[in-house]
Amino acid sequence: MKENIFPAIRLTVICLLFFSGIYTLIVWGVAQFSTNAGKGEIIKQDNKIYYANVGQKFTNDNYFYSRPSAVAYNAAGAGGSNKGPSNPDYLKDVQARIDTFLVHNPGINKSDIPSDLVTASGSGLDPHISVQAANVQVKRIAKIRGIAEGNLQQLIISNTEKPLLGFLGTERINLLKLNIALDNLK
Repeated sequence: MKENIFPAIRLTVICLLFFSGIYTLIVWGVAQFSTNAGKGEIIKQDNKIYYANVGQKFTNDNYFYSRPSAVAYNAAGAGGSNKGPSNPDYLKDVQARIDTFLVHNPGINKSDIPSDLVTASGSGLDPHISVQAANVQVKRIAKIRGIAEGNLQQLIISNTEKPLLGFLGTERINLLKLNIALDNLK
C-alpha cells in the first residue's frame, strides 16, 4: 500500500503546483502579448464601453440581429442550453426564432435562414455571425434605414474576418463592429 500512496501524493502535489501556479503564469504571460494585454477588445462608442469579444444583444430591426444566447448574453454565466436537436423544447425555441425572423424579414424563405440566427452557440456569448447571416438581413436594414443594399453589402465585406491562417475556421463578422460601422455610415 505504501508503494501506491506516496507516488499518488507526490503526483497530487506536483499537479497542484503546476496547474495552479506554473500553468496559470504561462497563460497570463502569453495573454500579455495579445491585444489589450488579455483583457479583451474594448470599443468605446457614445460614452459607452463594449467588449467586442463577448456577444451583444441586437434585436432592433434597424440593426443586424445577433446570434441567440442561451444565457441572455451574461458573460458571468456562459453556457449552452444543453438541449439536443431532438428535444421538443429546443425545437419549439428554434421554431419560434424562425417564425420571428420571418415576420421581421418578409420575402425570405425559411430555407435561406442560416442556422446561426436561430440556434445559440455553445457558450451563449458568440460575438460573431456568419457572412450569410449578415447578407440575409440586408433587405430589411436597407429599407428601414434608407440605405442602398450595395452600400450594406460593401459594409459586410469590409467587416468580414478571414479564417485564422487562411484555412482554420470560416469567414465571420463581429456583430458589434458591424453594427457600429452601420451607425457610422452616413
